Amino acid sequence: MATTSRVIFPLDVPALAEASELARRLAPHLAAVKIGNQLFTAEGPRAVRAMHDLGLRVFLDLKFHDIPNTVAGAIASARALGVWMVNVHACGGPAMLKAAAQAVAASPPGERPLVIGVTVLTSLSEADVRTTFGTTRSIPQQVEHLARETQAAGLDGVVASPHEIGLIRRACGSAFLIVTPGVRPADAVLNDQHRVMTPGEAIRAGADFIVVGRPIQAAADPIEAARRIVAECQMAAPQ
Repeated sequence: MATTSRVIFPLDVPALAEASELARRLAPHLAAVKIGNQLFTAEGPRAVRAMHDLGLRVFLDLKFHDIPNTVAGAIASARALGVWMVNVHACGGPAMLKAAAQAVAASPPGERPLVIGVTVLTSLSEADVRTTFGTTRSIPQQVEHLARETQAAGLDGVVASPHEIGLIRRACGSAFLIVTPGVRPADAVLNDQHRVMTPGEAIRAGADFIVVGRPIQAAADPIEAARRIVAECQMAAPQ
């Protein structure tokens, strides 16, 4: 695995055999793989173990959102699986966020996963946010509010679109982790993403990691696509 990579690759496939083959081929160009609802529902913890067998770190992207005790138990189970990172929905409220943070607080050195909060999904528009959440806040205002709540609860960072990186940095500081979906190379199709940037733009804006899936997986040469994105990130990274 390339330790300097900022790229997290989502294994959005239904079967472990396909996920393992993709991960094996792309491993030298990745910071980690992301296991989400589709693969984890189909294959369960063995998907995590398979990625560990390949020497890859795992971001367990299940976006927990439940009562505090239930979320704390889920985070503890994720820690037991040895994942590198796990997330919750930041809109779950202060008690839930604190329970998530406390679930890993006593972890032995080297065994504590990063716990981050999902702010506003990159598929949502301004109208969606106002209607769904019943708020008068704009998307940037909602993201900043949730980032502050997440930091206050003791979590490590957030998932947010590249367009909100700057305001999160100003609100939460340089040590607060920002994982950025909604990243597309300049020549890529947007699909269902609304608030996007190129990989280089996202890194220059201050993202710690970018999540890139379809532009790699759907490329004629996925390995070359991943290599180019990693190179673009390295060129954009502060020296």
